[in-house]
Amino acid sequence: MSRLLEVNDLKVSFKTYGGEVKAVRGVDFHIDQGEVLAIVGESGCGKSVTAQSIMGLLPKKVSMIKGGSVTFNGEEILGLPKKKMQKLKGSEIGLISQDPMTSLNPTMRIGSQIAEAIKKHTNYSKSQVYARVIELLHLVGIPNPEKRYKQYPHELSGGMRQRVLIAMALSCEPKLLIADEPTTALDVTIQAQILDLLKDIQKRLDTSIILITHDLGVVAEVAQRVAVMYAGVVIESGEVEEIFEAPKHPYTWGLLHSVPKYEKGNHEKSRLVPIEGSPPDLFAPPVGCPFAARCEYAMEICVDQMPDVTKSSPTHSARCWLNDSQAPSVKDFVAAGGER
Repeated sequence: MSRLLEVNDLKVSFKTYGGEVKAVRGVDFHIDQGEVLAIVGESGCGKSVTAQSIMGLLPKKVSMIKGGSVTFNGEEILGLPKKKMQKLKGSEIGLISQDPMTSLNPTMRIGSQIAEAIKKHTNYSKSQVYARVIELLHLVGIPNPEKRYKQYPHELSGGMRQRVLIAMALSCEPKLLIADEPTTALDVTIQAQILDLLKDIQKRLDTSIILITHDLGVVAEVAQRVAVMYAGVVIESGEVEEIFEAPKHPYTWGLLHSVPKYEKGNHEKSRLVPIEGSPPDLFAPPVGCPFAARCEYAMEICVDQMPDVTKSSPTHSARCWLNDSQAPSVKDFVAAGGER
C-alpha cells in the first residue's frame, strides 16, 4: 500500500490566560491508502487537536504549531496557504465531526448543505449536482432521498443526521476521511449502523479513514491499526491484534482492563479495573514518561527521562522503559483482559 499521510514530530500548543498548554508533544504516525487507523485515548490526550492540525482547523489566535511535519501524498500541508488548504479539505480530505446538530446549519435544507461542497469543488451543472446529492444519500443509506433532500436537520433523527455528515464528507470522493468520535452522540444500535456504514464505504471506495475515539470496542470493530495517545504523545502503536493481544505499555493495559467483557456461559461482566489518578498538567508536562505518576510499575528512570520508542515487531512499537532490555520483567498482567 502507498503512504497517504505522514505525521512527524507534531507539536501544538495553545495560549491561555494561565500560560502555554502543550497539547500535542511530538506525535508520529502514518496511514496508507485504503487503511483504517484508530487514534485512541482519554479526553484531553490530544486526539482531536491532532486531527484539527491536519485539517488546518486550529483557532489561529490561540494555537501555535511549535514544530513537526504533516505530509499528504508527499506534499507538506502544515502552513499551506488558506486557498490551497480549502481546496485540499474539500476534494482530498473529508471530516466527519461528532455532533451533527452543531455541524449542520439548522436554517438550510439537507440537500443544499451537501450540494455546497460539490458546487465549490466541481464544475457540475445544477442537474448534475442534484443527481450527485441523491447518489450520496443513497450511498449512506438514507431512504427516500428525494424527500430528505428538502428536509431540515431537525426533521431527521440523530443517526440520519450523522449519515448526512458522512455524505457531506464524501461529496468530492476524498482519499482520506477523518472521523472525530463519529458515534459518541448516538445510541448503541445507531452506533453499530454507522460503524457498519463506515466499513462498507471504506471497502467500496478504498478510502483511508482516521478514526478518533475513546471506545476500544469501536476500534476492534473497524480499525486495522491503532495509535494510543496519552498526554499529547503516542505511547504505543501497532496492528489491532498486537494492541489487543500483546500490549506493551501499562496505559494500554489499563485501557483494556477498563473495557467490560463477557465470558462464554457467564452472563455477568468481568470486573473492571480503573486507572487511578489523573493525566498530567500540560501547562508543565513531566520530563519523563507522562504516565509515570499513575503507573504501578514506574521506576526512577520513568520519572526522569522520556523513554525511547522500542519496537517489538516491524509494526508494533511503544514508549516504555519496561521494554528496555535491562528492565525488570513484569508478570503477565500484559495479557489483554487478564487479572492482575
